[in-house]
Amino acid sequence: MFFKNQEDDFELQERQKDAYGTEPLLPLTSSLRTFDYVLVAHIEDHEKEHKAQKRKAFIEQLEKKNIFVANIFHDDKVFFGLRGPIQMLEDYHYLLKVSDSCNSCGEADTQATRIRIVHYIIYHTFLNTGENLNALLEKNVFETVFCLHEKKQQKQLTKDWARWSRLFSRQPFHDVKCYFGEKVALYYLWLGWYTQLLVPAAVLGVVVFLYGLAFFNTSPLITEVCTSNIIMCPRCDNKCKVWKLSDTCAYSKISHLFDNEGTVAFAMFMAIWATVFLELWKRHRATYVSRWKVYDWSELEEELILDIVNDPNCRIKRYNHSYLQSTIVLVLVTVMLMLIIGLAQALVVFRVVAAPWLSECSWEFIHDNANTVAVMLGAVLHYVTIQIMTRVNRWVSLKLCDIEETNSSAATERSFTVKMFTFQFFTLFSSLFYVAFFLGRINGHPGNYARIARWRLEECHPSGCLTDLFIQMAVIMLLKQTLNNIVEFTGPWMKSFLGSRSSKKLQRKCGQCNRKACRDEDRGVEPCDICKLQDWLRNYKLAKTDAFSLFNEFLEMVVQFSFTTIFVAAFPLAPLLALINNIFEIRLDAIKMVRLERRLVPRKTNDIGVWTKVLEAVGVLAVIANGLVIGVSSDFIPRLVYRYRYGPCANGTTDTHCMEGYINDTLSTAYLTHPGIRNDFNETQMKLDNGLIFTSCSYRDYRNSEDHSLTSQFWLVLAVRFAFIILFEHVMVVCKFIVAWFVPDNPTQVKNDRLEDKLDRLKEEFQEVKRNRSTDV
Repeated sequence: MFFKNQEDDFELQERQKDAYGTEPLLPLTSSLRTFDYVLVAHIEDHEKEHKAQKRKAFIEQLEKKNIFVANIFHDDKVFFGLRGPIQMLEDYHYLLKVSDSCNSCGEADTQATRIRIVHYIIYHTFLNTGENLNALLEKNVFETVFCLHEKKQQKQLTKDWARWSRLFSRQPFHDVKCYFGEKVALYYLWLGWYTQLLVPAAVLGVVVFLYGLAFFNTSPLITEVCTSNIIMCPRCDNKCKVWKLSDTCAYSKISHLFDNEGTVAFAMFMAIWATVFLELWKRHRATYVSRWKVYDWSELEEELILDIVNDPNCRIKRYNHSYLQSTIVLVLVTVMLMLIIGLAQALVVFRVVAAPWLSECSWEFIHDNANTVAVMLGAVLHYVTIQIMTRVNRWVSLKLCDIEETNSSAATERSFTVKMFTFQFFTLFSSLFYVAFFLGRINGHPGNYARIARWRLEECHPSGCLTDLFIQMAVIMLLKQTLNNIVEFTGPWMKSFLGSRSSKKLQRKCGQCNRKACRDEDRGVEPCDICKLQDWLRNYKLAKTDAFSLFNEFLEMVVQFSFTTIFVAAFPLAPLLALINNIFEIRLDAIKMVRLERRLVPRKTNDIGVWTKVLEAVGVLAVIANGLVIGVSSDFIPRLVYRYRYGPCANGTTDTHCMEGYINDTLSTAYLTHPGIRNDFNETQMKLDNGLIFTSCSYRDYRNSEDHSLTSQFWLVLAVRFAFIILFEHVMVVCKFIVAWFVPDNPTQVKNDRLEDKLDRLKEEFQEVKRNRSTDV
């Protein structure tokens, strides 16, 4: 409860005396302006004395740095309002002016600037014990800390940007920059640019899908599967039986939608698209950072300036390098990656064990599609593993950064970003790489199947190896994007809804002032303490934000970019799903940041940082992975070899389709009994449900039926696969270099504007020197 009248004021001051042993930190009648930060402490009934002493000591340290502090009690909490002095801003602007990277000497005195400086000061204020704010928060000396939303600007951003009705409107990047700082503005600038360039990729992906759909019923490959009488070998031991190839007719049709001739062209397009996107992004970024006058901004000089503002007697944090520390970090990273890869192999074991168990299920659908259900369950389990490992990866990355002992917060952020993305990438893609490049290629053949314990390794889906990769991609992308967005929005919305109800109760207690004037910032009327407390409570009840809030958004989008480019050959609709998701993601993130979460600390920057390097690495990996997917996983190369070497057209026949007979050509035969050859099947497995018993069955491979040795066609296909991969990757890499050279990073206008700005600054400095000389004379 807050006390209003004079007697209550006296009682409040007495409570402050009891809590801190001194006079109140700020008389209640003092004139208060807008505050920048709020510290919140929980006052227990039998609070330990050392907590109160540490709170008092920390507040005193802030006051020594001329930070203006006001405290208000409410129920069992005390709120400390913090505001930076004018002198602090003047010092900051002067140091910014004399810095080498200055091209924004006339920076406005905004609350965002004050918040940035106060944030640095309160987190670099230490007690005599060496404890800083982070240590005090861990020990519950303070409950939480947050910077305040500006109600007027918050309402304007809500009206123009952070609402679903503005879903297809342009983003007000300048207003976002002024309120949240350049770092957040560049995130939305990058996300908007990425979403915009997804449009041509999504359109072409749909065209590839429709191309497959156009030949849905006329493809000889699909016809051959659907009308086939070929009996296929059991896909597992014991309960699995032989099956008809025609049973996979529906799956073959689906597989043809994304495994056709258009897939190769689309994969090549996406490899070039990734490079074009990055090069055009650099130009787009340069235009805005030049307009915002932060093109030459230096994070190192910014931190030095804030160091001096915080402590004029500060010393530099010297660079250091330890081979021992680097070795320890490298070993621990390697161990972590091995653990993550081991988890991917555990998923493989799960699918190997689950498939035969599901084949024994009494439900006909699960029994008939045991392998497919096992793959889908594996994908869901993979998603659950991703959610758990995300938290583990963050903790490990932070500990590794502590070992490195970097000399600046910017260096720590870069190091953490690289480690966290690396761990997340392996967590997300280890299983996909196994499915894409190893599944069905190390499982052996009848009579010599590879096994884990007593279970056979899983085989590719009957309609092709690319089907399994497609299922994994679709499940993970849909689950990850849909569920993540629901969780991201629902949690902050519920917290904001419940918090707004409690803060509105204070409105009825505000009887000592005109509430309308109290909340009207344009009138210059000083709000009463209850209105001020109401504003603080409104911010306090919002969802928490921290240094990871924006990082998490970037990580989510860069991981999506990886999914969209690396395995796009297996899932041409990935850009379309990403486009639809991002259209909503922009507004969802805006609504969260503006209305549902505490205000992010406005940070200055001129780039998205190390994420640019990460995106470039993903672009290179996309070329390699798509080349391998087409060359190794898809049937593009075997079809090509068959068409021009073994098919009807290779013999000069022109009255039939060139791919007729291809399906039968890719199959080998295994006999139940054959002299000198051991097979893994028994008579029960060789019986169909209608009671017919077969003495032989077929399986996908290029092997002789006599001794299961590899045929010459296998080696020819393998040679063409390798040749295609080398040719594809070299052509794509050359194209990427040409595109990077052809598209300059900076527009000509930006270069000219920078020259003009520098010339104007030099002239101004020169004229000032001349005026000083004339004055001296």
